[in-house]
Amino acid sequence: MKTEPIIILSTRELDKMRHVGRLAAKLLQHLEPLVKPGVSTLQLNDEAERWTQAHGAKSAPLGYKGYPKSICTSVNEVVCHGIPNAKQILKEGDIINIDVTLIVEGYHGDTSKTFFVGTPSPKARKLVDVTEKCRSLGIAEVKPGARIGDIGAAIQEYAEAQGFSVVRDFVGHGISNVFHTTPDIPHYGTRGRGKRLRPGMVFTIEPMINEGTWEVEVLSDGWTALTRDRLLSAQCEHTLAVTEDGVEILTLPEGETFF
Repeated sequence: MKTEPIIILSTRELDKMRHVGRLAAKLLQHLEPLVKPGVSTLQLNDEAERWTQAHGAKSAPLGYKGYPKSICTSVNEVVCHGIPNAKQILKEGDIINIDVTLIVEGYHGDTSKTFFVGTPSPKARKLVDVTEKCRSLGIAEVKPGARIGDIGAAIQEYAEAQGFSVVRDFVGHGISNVFHTTPDIPHYGTRGRGKRLRPGMVFTIEPMINEGTWEVEVLSDGWTALTRDRLLSAQCEHTLAVTEDGVEILTLPEGETFF
């Protein structure tokens, strides 16, 4: 766990986070119609980079700790950090998580969604529905005075009650003009444990929910994480801020309501 002080953002900084968060949400919306059988994950990446540059933003993943592409594309059993590839062609029934992070004026907007390629299997649809519900339940715990453990407990309780498991190896994180910072936000845990939430804290909630075991393996590329049993995994993510009376989702698409 990280030990550096938690960053509390100013009103001006929160405005910058709102702007870049809305732009990241628009990028995901732009990519959604392109997710269909026959499209390569590299095509998705290249269109994301084109769109990002056209909107005056930068891709945070590109070059981050050596990551070679602009977005992460995690298909089926890939938990996270899948690298776009010209040879990886989407096919009917796949699920794909697309994870985007934009930088505008130095601030980061980080969001992801798992999309269906054509018509999903019943188990894939249930997994994605449960993952989105887990994110909602985690976000609903966010308010001043709550504990970080409350978020993870809400997610874990629901996921496991539905017969799924919660990845331990990757967690949510603080984010601002730094891509990954304090606090870590596990998607599992115990109520009443962990640091208290305070207004001005900004972080991601991005549960990774697996069909089978929660255990993962990372490939030799150093990035691609797969379920150990090669069963399906789904993820969804929002960047959010703790407010004086609750929570504000910074990557919510324009016109959408959450609660």
